[in-house]
Amino acid sequence: MRVAALPPLALYVHVPWCVRKCPYCDFNSHGVGRGAELPEAEYLAALIADLDADLPLAGGRELVSVFIGGGTPSLMSAAFYRDLLDAVAERLPLAADIEITLEANPGTLERGRFAGYRQAGINRLSLGVQSFQDHQLSALGRIHSGRDAVAAVEEAREAGFENLNVDLMHGLPGQTPALALDDLERALALGPEHLSWYQLTLEPNTEFHSHPPALPREEVLWDIQDRGHERLQVAGFTRYEISAYALAGRRARHNLNYWRFGDYLGIGAGAHGKLSVPGLGGHAIERRWKTRQPDAYLRRLHDPRGFVAGREGIDAEELPLEFAMNALRLTDGVPLSDWQDTTGRPAALLLDRLAAARKKGLLVEDAGRLQASPQGLLFLNELLASIDTSG
Repeated sequence: MRVAALPPLALYVHVPWCVRKCPYCDFNSHGVGRGAELPEAEYLAALIADLDADLPLAGGRELVSVFIGGGTPSLMSAAFYRDLLDAVAERLPLAADIEITLEANPGTLERGRFAGYRQAGINRLSLGVQSFQDHQLSALGRIHSGRDAVAAVEEAREAGFENLNVDLMHGLPGQTPALALDDLERALALGPEHLSWYQLTLEPNTEFHSHPPALPREEVLWDIQDRGHERLQVAGFTRYEISAYALAGRRARHNLNYWRFGDYLGIGAGAHGKLSVPGLGGHAIERRWKTRQPDAYLRRLHDPRGFVAGREGIDAEELPLEFAMNALRLTDGVPLSDWQDTTGRPAALLLDRLAAARKKGLLVEDAGRLQASPQGLLFLNELLASIDTSG
């Protein structure tokens, strides 16, 4: 079956370098040390060629958002992003209200760089603060201080950024509820429009996984989460995703497109994309990923094989879980009509796979929506496992 109408399209750009690999990080990031000279011109040329190769997949759609992640994208110059975004605009139509986000770390900023990013066309910043406590930052392997984080927010405001996300972790080594709430209070005092507040997890292939630190007990983690959620509500933030909170009108458009199973092109070393491709070998949807290692990615610029390292179609049996893994992270879920619109598949295929989850009380009883119940949000992995094994 073919997709009747293509979903919205976004662009993800990956910058793989960072000053130092954090012990909890499982992203495609490669530490280069302070003061390293990065191959900006070569990487820019590769990104543009990568985008050119993917353009046929855009299907004439405009971009609703651009997200530049890493690694540490704030290691690159403002001129790099000006030239990149100019190249994107020459190749794809941009929505009039397009959201263009750059991830930045407080410890990698030179004075005045934010102003250059804003002039380049970036209109949203996501600051990787993680904590304002210096001893916690040290335990996480971060290279900035709490004071650096405050200074970064102040400079972003001076540069004209009116849409700012602060990334905060909780459940840190030795963290108490009082320390976790203090981090939230310090973040709220800076007046961000958006907060990503998520629990530290020990991911495979990380230093923390190999040498686990002593983390708070489960009952402490629940206490932190409950008290933090209540505090954010009082401050006017709505929790719209498992770990995302926003003021009214400030939900991250790029992430919403992702969670609603929209399409996105992925360019850069190790970048992933998800595209609706009607008629592709019987599959409606394809995932593809690019060469992971930065040096190997740069060599692909002159390689007739291009930048794609792998691709796979999502068949009908996999679609319900793939769709639900994203949609059910949203606290208010999605209309069931989104299933038909974004996959081109009959509603019965999804509803059959939801039956077991509904019986367990993990879904809201609403014939028109796919939405996790409060219990389902607390036990999202169980909910997804129920969908994966039912039907």
